[in-house]
Amino acid sequence: MQNHTSVYYIHTSPLKAEFVTTSKTKLSQSSINNTEPSLKSPSSIKMPAKETELQEVSLALRTARANKTPIPTPSKTWPTLDAEDGFKIQQINTEHAVKNGDRLVGYKLGNIAKVMQDAFGLDHPDYGFLLASTFVYESTTLHLKDYIKPYVELEPAFVLHKPLKGPNVTVADVINAIDYAIPAIEIIDSRVQNWEIGLADTLADNGSTGAVILGGTPRKLTELTLRDTRGTLRFNDKQVMDGNTANVLGNPISAVAWLVNRLAAYDIEFLPGQVILPGSCLQAVPMTEAGHWNCTFEGWGSVEFDVV
Repeated sequence: MQNHTSVYYIHTSPLKAEFVTTSKTKLSQSSINNTEPSLKSPSSIKMPAKETELQEVSLALRTARANKTPIPTPSKTWPTLDAEDGFKIQQINTEHAVKNGDRLVGYKLGNIAKVMQDAFGLDHPDYGFLLASTFVYESTTLHLKDYIKPYVELEPAFVLHKPLKGPNVTVADVINAIDYAIPAIEIIDSRVQNWEIGLADTLADNGSTGAVILGGTPRKLTELTLRDTRGTLRFNDKQVMDGNTANVLGNPISAVAWLVNRLAAYDIEFLPGQVILPGSCLQAVPMTEAGHWNCTFEGWGSVEFDVV
């Protein structure tokens, strides 16, 4: 077995949000009403300066996502933007999506591995909401035109059969709550020009979510060795990256516990049936040209997709 060193940086001060999820999968209607931008002209409404700024950033990111046109780094355009604001913006846009017919189906953790933090110049994990609209089928065809500057990640996905809510959730609690694990691909994509992001920016952009592809080989945790499972990315039959689940906080289950406890600051409860992504086990690889991807966890299973 190889010797793996997990290095990560964790910011421990609690962030408080104005908007929280309810115990149901959809976010609360009252929260939606509180966060939805008014249709009135800016001159006809009066909001606190900070609230106006949050609405401006959230709209800019939604527009960038819809038009596939990135925006300058939000924290440079709005210099007072901090991590707490970034998560509020993330919630505003999730509320907007749910109000318009999308569905909250889980949560993601990103940049937990040192190789990912180094690649994107971050020193802290990010996190975000997973919406049903971002999930695509295995062996599907992705279109480069649907993304801005995408990257491919490999990670395990966990599906819950019991609820989880922090603080003080342990690894044992997480093991007890997970129904099964599935190999998964996450396509990360930034609405920020050239991925010039800090923590506030990637939080505002919902952890740079793009798409999620779940594999077809679910396994119980007792069938896996998640503290030491090698993963590889192959593009057009050529290996382009490899890594190990040990890179994800030593064990991806530990990363889930960290995420549950982190989001407890926002009164968020993880629910049965929801999907949890704990972060990539390897450095993300740019998805820049047409071809075939095969993404594999040794001894477990693979996920394949095509790009045009």
